[in-house]
Amino acid sequence: MPQKFLVDIDTIDISKIEVDINGIRTVNPHRYEMEQLNGIIRFDPENKIIIGYKDVRDDEFWVHGHIPDRPLLPGVLMVEAAAQLCTYYYKRILQDDRFLGFGGIDKVKFRGKVIPGDKLIIIAKNTELRARRAVFDTQGITNSKLVFEGVIIGMAV
Repeated sequence: MPQKFLVDIDTIDISKIEVDINGIRTVNPHRYEMEQLNGIIRFDPENKIIIGYKDVRDDEFWVHGHIPDRPLLPGVLMVEAAAQLCTYYYKRILQDDRFLGFGGIDKVKFRGKVIPGDKLIIIAKNTELRARRAVFDTQGITNSKLVFEGVIIGMAV
């Protein structure tokens, strides 16, 4: 059964970047190999939606060893990229400087592959937002296809 996207993907304009990597760095603490977002395409608190992206490069640390000669972006890094997007949303909305760590992940399914050269579009919809806890439905899309989905629970630390 085809999955429903959290937003109409035809409305996602990847040429219009609202927040670049430097803007993300002013909010999120992740650096170096653990920086998994390249930009934010849409930050829409009114509809509780944030959309970001990761350009998957062939020189990333995992490429050499995560299936030699046939590299696949590890699912755990897809989830990490989504979590970083959720962190940005949480910190911007609540103006909270605390670290938002994993409180849990639920209902994660991987439905396709992501390889070097792909642009992974990540959509997060906030379903619960409190000072100590945030919950998001998330999806990853590459080439107009759903490649992962799951629920991310963040806990302020």
